[in-house]
Amino acid sequence: MSKVTVIGAGNVGATVANVLAHKDFVKEIVLLDIKGDLARGKALDTWEQAPVDYYSTYVRGSEDYADSAGSDVFVVTAGIPRKPGMSRDDLISTNAKIVTSVTNSILQHTPDPIIIIVSNPLDVMTYAAHKASGLSKTKVFGMAGVLDTARYRAFIASELDVSPKDIQALLLGGHGDTMVPLPRYTTVSGMPVTDLIDMNRLDAIVQRTKKGGGELVQLMGTSAWYAPGAAAAQMVEVILKDEKRIFPCCVKLDGEYNMNDVYLGVPVKLGKNGIEELIELNLNEGEQKLLSDSAKHVRDVMDTFDGMGIL
Repeated sequence: MSKVTVIGAGNVGATVANVLAHKDFVKEIVLLDIKGDLARGKALDTWEQAPVDYYSTYVRGSEDYADSAGSDVFVVTAGIPRKPGMSRDDLISTNAKIVTSVTNSILQHTPDPIIIIVSNPLDVMTYAAHKASGLSKTKVFGMAGVLDTARYRAFIASELDVSPKDIQALLLGGHGDTMVPLPRYTTVSGMPVTDLIDMNRLDAIVQRTKKGGGELVQLMGTSAWYAPGAAAAQMVEVILKDEKRIFPCCVKLDGEYNMNDVYLGVPVKLGKNGIEELIELNLNEGEQKLLSDSAKHVRDVMDTFDGMGIL
C-alpha cells in the first residue's frame, strides 16, 4: 500500500490529509510542518477520527523529512498567504524560498517522487519546484485546474438547480484572474451548457470563477481550504490508483499550444507515473488568444522570480 506526505499543516494541508484518510486506500500519511507539534496535533486528531468514520489509514505528524522517505506522492502546501501591505514580489520571494527548500529536502530522502504543488502563486511555485528538483515535468506539476473547474461546476449547478455530479467542464491557463474557462467544452449530462444557460449568465459565472479565490478571502478573511484540499487529495487518489483520469493541471509547456517554457494549466492524463499524457485541444481563435494572454501574465511572474536569483 502507498505512502503520502503532505507538507504544510495549515488549513489546506490538514484538509488534504483528512480527505485522503477518509478515502481509506493509503497505508500511511505523513503530515509534515516546521511546527512539529501543530502537525502532530492535526494528524492525531485525524487518526482519532478513524474509529468514528471507519478508515484504517494511519496519519502521523512530524517536522523531520526523514519520516517522509519512500513516499509515493508529495503534496506541497507550505507557504504564507498574502497579507495586507505585502506586494506580489514579497509573496513570490518568500514562498519561492520555502518551496525550493521543501523540494530540496524531499529529494534528500526520496530520489524520484511525484510532487504536486498547491502553494501560491501556484504557477510560479510549480516553476520553482520543477527547476529546483531537476525531475521530469511529468513528476512535478501544480494543482489549480481541478479546484478552478470544481468552482465553475458548482456555480453552474447552482444556476441550473442540478447536481454538480452531472457537470463536466474544462478550463485552461494560469491560476487566477487570467484563467480561461471553456463553455464550449462544458456539458450537463452530455448537453452543452450553452444550450441551457444564456450567454450573459454564463459569462457572469465565468467571471465569478476567475475571482473564486478572492470571493472566499473577502468572505472569510483568509484563503479557502476545503475545496483546495479535496482537489489535491483527488489528484493523489487518481495517481495512486492509476485511474488515468483527465484533469487540468499546471505543467511546463514545451511547444504545446504554440508555447514554450511557461507553466500553465492544461488537460493532462494522470496515472501512476504522474502526467502520462499532455492533451492539446484544438482551440478556436478567441480561446487561443485568451490562453496567450494568460501565458503572458504567468511569464511576467516567472520573470520576476528569475530576477530574484533564488535558483
